[in-house]
Amino acid sequence: MQNITLKVVGMTCSHCVLSVEGAVKKAGASAKVDLSRNSVSVAFDESKLSLETIKEAIEDQGYDIK
Repeated sequence: MQNITLKVVGMTCSHCVLSVEGAVKKAGASAKVDLSRNSVSVAFDESKLSLETIKEAIEDQGYDIK
């Protein structure tokens, strides 16, 4: 299991939190957004899911990864 923290640009409210966490969950990982730090902590099994797939899931919701 791998744990990473990504900077996410464009999150401003609780709806954003739900969108990002939901997208990551749908991709097959777990996520916890810290809105005050504009970040998301993600835990995933790197043998089943790539970091790129997680980033794409977040970007598909309209946010940028830095």
